[in-house]
Amino acid sequence: MPTKTAKNGQTAATTAGGTSTPARRRAAAAGGGRPLVIVESPTKAGKIAGYLGNGYVVEASVGHIRDLPRNAADVPAEHKGAPWARLGVDVDNAFEPLYVISPDRKQQVSRLKQLVKDASEVYLATDEDREGEAIAWHLVDTLKPRVPVRRMVFHEITPEAIARAVANPRELDTALVDAQETRRILDRLYGYEVSPVLWKKVLPRLSAGRVQSVATRIVVERERERMAFTAADYWSLDGVFAVPGRAGADAGEPTTLRARLVSVDDSRVATGRDFDPATGQVTGDVVHLDEAGARGLAARLEGRQVTVSRVDEKPYRRRPYAPFTTSTLQMEAGRKLGWSSAQVMRVAQRLYENGHITYMRTDSTNLSNEAINAARTQARELYGDAYVPAEARRYSKKAKGAQEAHEAIRPAGDSFRTPGQLAGQLARDEFRLYELIWQRTVASQMADAVGQTVSIRLAGRSTTDERVEFTASGRTITFPGFLRAYVESRDEGAATGDDEHGSDDAERRLPRVERGQQLDTQSLEPKGHTTTPPSRYTEPSLVARLEELGIGRPSTYASIMQTIQDRGYVWKKGSALVPSFTAFAVVNLLEQHFAALVDYDFTASLENELDEIAAGELGRVDWLTEFYFGGEGRHAGGIAASGGLKQVIGQQLEEIDARGVNSIPLRATGPAGEPVVVRVGRYGPYLQAGGEDGPRVSLPEDLPPDELTSEKVAELLAAPSSDRQLGTDPESGHPVVVKAGRYGPYVTTVVPEGSKDSPRTASLFASMSPETVTLEQALQLLTLPRTVGTAPDGEEIQALNGRYGPYLKKGSDSRSLEDEQRLFTVTLDEALAVFAQPKQRGRRAAAAPLKELGPDPVTQGQITVREGRFGPYVTDGETNASLRKGDDVETISLDRAAELLADRRSRPAATKKKAARKATKSTATKSTAAKKTAGTKATAKKAAKTTAAKTTAAKTTAAKTTAAKKTAAKKTAEKATASDAVPAS
Repeated sequence: MPTKTAKNGQTAATTAGGTSTPARRRAAAAGGGRPLVIVESPTKAGKIAGYLGNGYVVEASVGHIRDLPRNAADVPAEHKGAPWARLGVDVDNAFEPLYVISPDRKQQVSRLKQLVKDASEVYLATDEDREGEAIAWHLVDTLKPRVPVRRMVFHEITPEAIARAVANPRELDTALVDAQETRRILDRLYGYEVSPVLWKKVLPRLSAGRVQSVATRIVVERERERMAFTAADYWSLDGVFAVPGRAGADAGEPTTLRARLVSVDDSRVATGRDFDPATGQVTGDVVHLDEAGARGLAARLEGRQVTVSRVDEKPYRRRPYAPFTTSTLQMEAGRKLGWSSAQVMRVAQRLYENGHITYMRTDSTNLSNEAINAARTQARELYGDAYVPAEARRYSKKAKGAQEAHEAIRPAGDSFRTPGQLAGQLARDEFRLYELIWQRTVASQMADAVGQTVSIRLAGRSTTDERVEFTASGRTITFPGFLRAYVESRDEGAATGDDEHGSDDAERRLPRVERGQQLDTQSLEPKGHTTTPPSRYTEPSLVARLEELGIGRPSTYASIMQTIQDRGYVWKKGSALVPSFTAFAVVNLLEQHFAALVDYDFTASLENELDEIAAGELGRVDWLTEFYFGGEGRHAGGIAASGGLKQVIGQQLEEIDARGVNSIPLRATGPAGEPVVVRVGRYGPYLQAGGEDGPRVSLPEDLPPDELTSEKVAELLAAPSSDRQLGTDPESGHPVVVKAGRYGPYVTTVVPEGSKDSPRTASLFASMSPETVTLEQALQLLTLPRTVGTAPDGEEIQALNGRYGPYLKKGSDSRSLEDEQRLFTVTLDEALAVFAQPKQRGRRAAAAPLKELGPDPVTQGQITVREGRFGPYVTDGETNASLRKGDDVETISLDRAAELLADRRSRPAATKKKAARKATKSTATKSTAAKKTAGTKATAKKAAKTTAAKTTAAKTTAAKTTAAKKTAAKKTAEKATASDAVPAS
């Protein structure tokens, strides 16, 4: 059983192996140094140091300092031969992880060790969530301080909050550490076991992940619905009816009533929801109006009076929205600001670290008493007493398993600063997000919006005695309440029914009418409609769907959105998420052979059981054992009952039909009605008609799957193929072909499927054309890049043909060549002479922009589309952002360009790092007290197995009760959610 931790932080003296571990006291420092406070980021360190003053030393760990090995090269020599080494987890020994210190953290770890030696006590001030708790434990386990260690927690960085945190430390919550470690191990096992299946059966370098694969499946399922959708046409009839005697009505009161036809002869008129999305046929007993029917009925109703048959008035009341959680902030910022989830979290991180908002990873809607008072005070000052209810509002509902921070995202402090007060301190994106958070928080403590809704029914008869009924609905808001401060946005493409009024503050005023009153028909307007397929997911709506299913947690959503795009499973068309055909193949494989791994209920149950581990209610080792090796199925769902992940992978691997999972049948047919299938091949997706021997054609990368209609199939098959075989490569024996690619024509060797050889490719020179290029020219091109020689400093010089012309490369330096033929003739001396000259910039006049879009909403600079060395990009004169897959120079909008620039500005500038060569990795594995003999000590040359306490010092004493956990040096990246381990291929 894993170490258990109660809510108060008390630790049972039991290790993962079940061995009792005695308490160990830390000797107090004799030097009387200053307390050391360790946080994750330098920004956070600087802010807190300013609050604590010279009496404390504040230093950053710069995220995680240890992690599981990234690849085989990271595995220490003594473990390389172990059967579990590729996983970095000893699955046969209580799932003990092998931790290695990241090479880029070694220097910082050394600095921290020195600071610990000089400290009087250590405060671990990492974030108050699983990742933060794990970082704190790894710091203790690596630095091994011999002074009192205290866990310092806070959810906002203000002087008052930091002072309270120092005065009220707690002990390390080892249950949270166990939960984070279990998630990390689970994701490593999932990723490293399932991903190789994808490499063998779909394409190399693909990845699978616990949440990543499920999110991809959700996007693919929506695209399948769109591909299966059959559009239907229908018509409606809108009428404008005059209310007699309203000429002297109150100012602003309408004198006419617009209503829509809802029934004919007591049968409801069909709307879009009455059509089967698969067949396009109407369902149910409804009247399907076509154009002739709608226009004919309008003619028969012309000049006829209608009677008010019913007037329903109801009071309207709308409560304020709860303060932001991580997911609702990502959704609303995505809708209002057009930001990606990753951009939202980057900007929120900066606001938090600079003391402007509370911790931004939370699933709680709770507000502290101080925050409630601050919001109510500000609402009263800005809007008046009438806008603040007598009783404070409490939003205590939390998602199941909530464990992140324990307060909603709100402005920091016991009194809030308005956006105007912070305008001079915030960058534009920071200001916009802070304003959103401030508005939502203040609005949450304001009065309800109240008003009245009215529904009116009109009855009439046509000249042929058809009974018709029209309906109209309206809403008036008599007191706006919280809507004065904030109105929530709706998802793009959200369905709006006939009785919906749009946003919460939208009003539609109707004239006052009474039952039995006669109205004159002023005009009738038939309208044609076509049903539309379900909207594709956007990042905000996909986050909402994941949250609805109980999959993922607040800290994972942004990374999942980024991962599925980075892996090539999803790309953006505007803001819509479009799955690639590779995603279809991967989801096919997982659904057909590993259904439980992408089952929504199963994935949600894993989240809940991981939360039970965090609460100390479930054993980590027992749970991992059932998941990986199988068990009675009490936990880990169907995977455990099926024999565990390892057995399921082994049994299914040979049964997978690679050809089958990589084939996606289409509803569309070929020109002669033959079946059509999309296949995912080694060189990308292609379309094939009429079976194995039928014609095939490569598919454009930016073609959405649902646009592969029969017409598009015929167009693609009819297009002249630019592929032309030139001959055979004498060196490899493979055919040499000229092809048309996304970045222009190129020549390549065609490697047969199953071959371990890699194709050789080279772009054609500007002076060549696909129609006239010869085999000799192609073979010469395939010799590029050419090594010219080695410079005196040891750097190799190469001659390359780039997308924008020939050039020489030496390390990170490059120089253009004046002529493409010089690639084959330039000598080492000539190349050295070129590099000896100063690099000239700005020699050419700037090319005219490809397109001008308008002013950037952030910088007000003119946004233009330009051609760059690496492809088209947008710029506002200060920031450049490359166009992404799915973006087109001709169709890109100002909003999309502004989104790309905002995303680029929010990302930190890349920093160059020196490669660490042959970095010595200090390693170890966890051990229990039972494995150690008394008096055994590690030598200076060998890594020894030691125990390290997961608990920190109590508030007033240096005595510690430790739960043994094997140490090791650990390799990691900066603190990031390890929701989906991606094995290196």
